[in-house]
Amino acid sequence: MFKKTLFLGITAGILSGVACTVYAEVFSWANAGMLDFSSVVTIPMYFGACIFVCVLAGIGFWLLDKIFKSNGRIIFNFLFTLISFATIIFPFAVTLPLELEFPEMFPGLVVPMHFFPAIVWYTIQPLFIRS
Repeated sequence: MFKKTLFLGITAGILSGVACTVYAEVFSWANAGMLDFSSVVTIPMYFGACIFVCVLAGIGFWLLDKIFKSNGRIIFNFLFTLISFATIIFPFAVTLPLELEFPEMFPGLVVPMHFFPAIVWYTIQPLFIRS
C-alpha cells in the first residue's frame, strides 16, 4: 500500500505541476502578456512544490489509513482540503521586489495553484487505490 500511495503522490505532483504551468501561461496570456512573475516563481518551483506536497500527502494518507482504518481516508481528505485553504495566506504575505509591475496580481496567479495538488489527488486517487 505504501508504494501505491507514494507513486500516487509522485504522479499527482507531476500532473499538478503541469496544471500550474499551463495555468501560469494562460494567466499571462489573458493579461496580454503584461504580467511576468518569473523572477518570483518559476516552472521548477511549481513542479518542486507540487511534487513535495503530493509526496507528503501520500505519506500522510498512508499513515492516516493505517491509524484510523475505515475513517482514515475521510480524515485525510478533510485535512488536505483544510491545509490547502490555509496555505493561501502565504501569497498575500510575501514581499515582492519593488521593480515588479502589477504586484497586486500576484495572488491571482498563485492562489489557485494551491488547490491543484488536492484536485489532482482527488481525481486520480481511484485509479491507484481501490476502496
